[in-house]
Amino acid sequence: MISKIAASRFPISLSVILPCYNEEHNVWRVVSRAREVLKDPVEEWETIIINDGSADATGALADALAAENRRIRVVHHPVNEGYGCALRSGYSAATKDYVFYTDGDGQYDIKELTLLLSQRHKAHVINGYRHKRRESWLRCFNGACWSWLCQRFLRFQCRDVVSAFKLYRREIFDHFLLKSRGAAIDAEVLARITWAKFFIHEVPVTHLPHLAGVPTGARPRIILNAFRELFALRRDM
Repeated sequence: MISKIAASRFPISLSVILPCYNEEHNVWRVVSRAREVLKDPVEEWETIIINDGSADATGALADALAAENRRIRVVHHPVNEGYGCALRSGYSAATKDYVFYTDGDGQYDIKELTLLLSQRHKAHVINGYRHKRRESWLRCFNGACWSWLCQRFLRFQCRDVVSAFKLYRREIFDHFLLKSRGAAIDAEVLARITWAKFFIHEVPVTHLPHLAGVPTGARPRIILNAFRELFALRRDM
């Protein structure tokens, strides 16, 4: 793994996107950790929590965090619209030069964001791939098959398509219109980036066990919709 960068400062502005759905047990911990990490390495930052129609206390907790710190904002979806819609809302709301996103469930160490920032000059997208996934063998197998299928169908290359630890130059989102509403969003972004002649660079990051909440990505309805979106993207692109 690339050695960690402890005391580096980066002369950039950064938007951090945190999509959340029923993450009342994680959102306060994850956002507080992000705030702690961001206060040193970047000159200017904002955190945007996307509450995607949560049925628990996620929205209320997110609003309380925003009330404490002017750099934290919340975008509320009245109903659950899907992972892709949550990320698209985050990208649209971002105002800084770079956009980073990670999930609100805390399965990544946001301190390793410095690893991505240190590599930002190498490509338009820095993807943190999970060098050791902390999930069941079935989820790992399904993830590998999905990554292979996405790359085969949409003709791009990426070691970990659905890793939720990515850094983008915000300007790239001015070059295409995203359409995915669900789990195909990462594949769509990476494919459109490749087709627009932008570049992807990858670095290994730590993947942590899921501590609280219920993962939803393996639900049959979500998987079926992801395949539908993938086929539609292939026709569209």
